[in-house]
Amino acid sequence: MALTIIKYNAGNIRSVLFALERIGVKAEVTDDIEKIQLADKVIFPGVGEASSAMHYLKERGLDAVIRNLKQPVLGICLGMQLMCRYSEENATDCLGIFDEEVNRFIPRLHSMEGGEGGEVKVPQIGWNTIYDLKTDLFKDVNGDSYCYFVHSYYASLGKHTIATTNYVQPYSSALRKDNFYGVQFHPEKSAGVGEQILKNFLNL
Repeated sequence: MALTIIKYNAGNIRSVLFALERIGVKAEVTDDIEKIQLADKVIFPGVGEASSAMHYLKERGLDAVIRNLKQPVLGICLGMQLMCRYSEENATDCLGIFDEEVNRFIPRLHSMEGGEGGEVKVPQIGWNTIYDLKTDLFKDVNGDSYCYFVHSYYASLGKHTIATTNYVQPYSSALRKDNFYGVQFHPEKSAGVGEQILKNFLNL
């Protein structure tokens, strides 16, 4: 199986490669359009800022390439957000694969036991649960499993939501449309649950 990771200026590529190695899979990191188009599966990772990442993709024609892929594609973190219609981060028009909007978390106070309050901080950093799981991307993954998140922006709930997480408010922690999948969390940093999700993607 030819597995390609898209190389661009916002990829968290090394940790994804290590996670794939742990499950016995090798991948090629490339921005070569033909190699991306011919791959059996494509991973589109990302950390960083939306507008500069979209500028880089457009400069190299990778935006059109990604939109037109027919094989299974997995966007991770910023990669998933870039697959949405629009990001509030620097008012960025994104790839428009998912018809969801990406907004910034607004910090707020929440009540705790005993009447004390605490601030829900932004960014969300750490472990949180995923629930309302749909599609074979989550085969053999229990609802309320914990995954690892690092993000200040979130995709709203919509018709493409296949997993939900609650932080400040419920939001899409995974999306799917046709052959395109996206996860807000980092499966490569989510221990056994993340490895199962990566295996499921490779078996789609």
